[in-house]
Amino acid sequence: MSSTDRDTRSVFGEYVHVYDMQQAQEDGATVAIFYESRLAKLGLNAAELGHLDEEVDELTEDEEESEQAKLKSRWAALEKIVGAEPRVAKVATDLVAHFENRNTTQDGKAMVVAMSREICVHLYDAIIKLKPEWHSDNPEKGAIKIVMTGSASDKALLRPHIYSSQVKKRLEKRFKDPKDELKLVIVRDMWLTGFDAPCVHTLYVDKPMKGHNLMQAIARVNRVFKDKQGGLVVDYIGIGENLKTAMKEYTASKGRGKPTVDVREALAVLLEKIDVLRAMLHGFDYSDYLTGGYKTLAGAANHVLGIKGDEERDGKKRFANQTLAMSHAYSLCCTLEEAKGLRDEVAFMQAVKVILTKREASGQRKANEERDLAIRQIISSAVVSGEVVDIFAAVGLDKPNIGLLDDDFLAQVRNLPEKNLAVELLERLLQGEIKSRFASNVVQDKKFSDMLAGVIQRYQNRNIETAQVMEELIAMAKKFREAANRGDQLGLREDEVKFYDALANNESAVRELQDEILKKIAQELTQNLRDNLTVDWSERESVRAKLRLMVKRILKKYKYPPDHTDNAVQLVLEQAHALGEEWSV
Repeated sequence: MSSTDRDTRSVFGEYVHVYDMQQAQEDGATVAIFYESRLAKLGLNAAELGHLDEEVDELTEDEEESEQAKLKSRWAALEKIVGAEPRVAKVATDLVAHFENRNTTQDGKAMVVAMSREICVHLYDAIIKLKPEWHSDNPEKGAIKIVMTGSASDKALLRPHIYSSQVKKRLEKRFKDPKDELKLVIVRDMWLTGFDAPCVHTLYVDKPMKGHNLMQAIARVNRVFKDKQGGLVVDYIGIGENLKTAMKEYTASKGRGKPTVDVREALAVLLEKIDVLRAMLHGFDYSDYLTGGYKTLAGAANHVLGIKGDEERDGKKRFANQTLAMSHAYSLCCTLEEAKGLRDEVAFMQAVKVILTKREASGQRKANEERDLAIRQIISSAVVSGEVVDIFAAVGLDKPNIGLLDDDFLAQVRNLPEKNLAVELLERLLQGEIKSRFASNVVQDKKFSDMLAGVIQRYQNRNIETAQVMEELIAMAKKFREAANRGDQLGLREDEVKFYDALANNESAVRELQDEILKKIAQELTQNLRDNLTVDWSERESVRAKLRLMVKRILKKYKYPPDHTDNAVQLVLEQAHALGEEWSV
């Protein structure tokens, strides 16, 4: 709220509660807004902008006519400076480069606020001169548009950009759609209040603004959206002081939040995180990261995996966390010259993190959007291509097919020079295959998951060395391979094997009944359950009771040990539940 709200408070009383930017950010309702001044980059003479008195504002309806005339006169004088052709051309060049650079790390859209409708058009023309492919006469196409008020009586310069209300609604829908090619919109007043497009991550300001209007405008970029780390306000006109004033007014109304954070604070975080990551790689020479390719990546990942300690000091987790923080900071300050100089090293660290954290198990894969972000940020082809996400290529192995874990492949893994990375690779392969092959086999999934977790836990606690854990994982891989092929050996279908495992989970039952009887029980259980399962059986106690009775009768028929019957019934029904989706297909 601004200081002009005093009349409101005198009538209605003091505010009961102020929900400010800081609280909104803490609640996850908004993202932080960062501020970047590009004024100096354009070589502008700040003295020329001094013609604008701090009282100048477009909204002059409440002023006396003589004062209004003075303000309009000052505004017109500034407009000539701001709209001068050389300056507009410089802003356009800087803006295009800045926006393209920003979108390499954070895909999104941007709004440009210009001082007048004529400047909007001149800026548009300067931009499409640089990027002709962004232009289209068709409102349904094109990457850039102007949205402004107008009428048929407007001068010829403006008329191509004056749209009907229906077309403006279509443009609004296009701009809010993150998949639509419309990425950049130039405005003077429209869409600066009451307009929400969460995919907008940058606001370019080339118009004097202050107070409530300024606060409303910068809020266009603080909406939460996908991997958006923060909104960015880029200042071409010198609104810094007005931002400070707006902050004072805002905090005077009991708000705690800073409307914006200087983008150099993100740069400071980036430099800090880079230093931490360099320290973690101390002892490993990665100076050839621009040319070393997979070999250097694999070596760096192997070095990080060798850093062991408690949960907070574990190398893999710490490197991943620090790299994530570095990536977030870089996405916010990548347009600064100091950050550009770190681009390739940032990309290398991100590539190492992807190798360390990529999971082969389908249930643990990174979301496509998160992976897209990682690949977008690996921006130097000299470091590595998007294929770096394949850990097998990083260590020089052909990715095995789903059959995997044959003796030749296991021998290759055993002989890898990067032992820590080889352990990581085997763990991921086993974990992925357990989930893939045994996802609906309750007994085998738990058995192998527990075995794997136990070995890895001992390795992480330094109870066993790398060479020993490698041998244990290879032995486990061979047991896994045998378990996956038991259906052929037993003469059972895949679903029948799962019930056989549920029954054979009890050692005394195996001793008393032998394989042949257990196979018969498994086959009969499979057929009866398949015939009697309904879509909602697991939600209805009456149906579950009937199924329990049916399973008990079958077990009794074959003289299954009665003291283990209850456990077997429970396990069989768990197995039936796990198979439910497969059977319904």
